[in-house]
Amino acid sequence: MSRKALIAANWKMYKTPAEAQAFVDAFLPRVAGHTRDEIALFPSPVLLPAVVPACKGSNVAVGAQNIHFAEEGAYTGETSIGQLKAVGGTHTLIGHSERRQYFAETDEIVNKKLHTALKHGIVPVVCIGEVLEEREAGKTASVLQTQVNGAFAGITPEAAKPIVIAYEPVWAIGTGRTATPEIAADAHRIIRAEVAKLLGVGVAAAMRILYGGSVKPENVKDLMAQEEIDGALVGGASLKPESFTAIVKY
Repeated sequence: MSRKALIAANWKMYKTPAEAQAFVDAFLPRVAGHTRDEIALFPSPVLLPAVVPACKGSNVAVGAQNIHFAEEGAYTGETSIGQLKAVGGTHTLIGHSERRQYFAETDEIVNKKLHTALKHGIVPVVCIGEVLEEREAGKTASVLQTQVNGAFAGITPEAAKPIVIAYEPVWAIGTGRTATPEIAADAHRIIRAEVAKLLGVGVAAAMRILYGGSVKPENVKDLMAQEEIDGALVGGASLKPESFTAIVKY
C-alpha cells in the first residue's frame, strides 16, 4: 500500500514571531508545488497565530507541539484543543520524547491526549521510542510494544485512520547519533506489527510511521529509501529554510 510521506518540522522552543515569519517567507516559495509529500510545521504555541496565517493557502500544514487532554479548565500554561483549532492548527505532536523525559508524560497521558485529538479532528502525531539504556539492554521491541499498546488503548480501527506515529530513538535525538536506515526500519516493522495486532492489518498497512532522530539533509535520502519509513520528524535541521527544504526535496 502506498503511503504519502509526511515531512514535519519540530521547532521546539526556538524562534520569535518575527523569526518564524521570516522562515515561512523564505520556505514557502522553495516548496511551492511540492506534492510528493505532505509538509507540516510544529512551532511553539505563541507562534501559531503568526505561522498559521502565513501558511494559509499553501501546501504546508501547521500544528501544535503539545495539547492538553482536557477541553478546557484550570491547567495553567497548557494549550487546549479548542485553542489550537481556533487559530487554525490542524495537527499536534503527542508524547514527544522531551515531554516524556522532562514533563513526566506517561503512556496513559498520551492515550488521553490521543482520544482528545481524534474527537476534535486534529491529526495526531504520536511519538514513541526507547532510550539508550533500553536499547543496550535489548528491550527496544518490548518498549515500543508497550508504548503502542498504552497510546492506543480504547482506540477503534475506524477512529485510528488519521493517526501518524513518529519513532524517535531517544538516544539519537540531538546527540548527532543516527539510527542506521536498517535499525530504523526494523523498529518501524516492530511498531507496525503491534498496530496490526491491535487494530488489524489494513489499518497498520495504511498508517504512516515517521522517523525522528537527527534527520539531516545528508542522511534523509537513505532513510526515506526504506519501505517502512513514511516520513521524518525533523528537529534542529528544520530551523533553517535551506536545510529543511533540502530534507523535503530529498
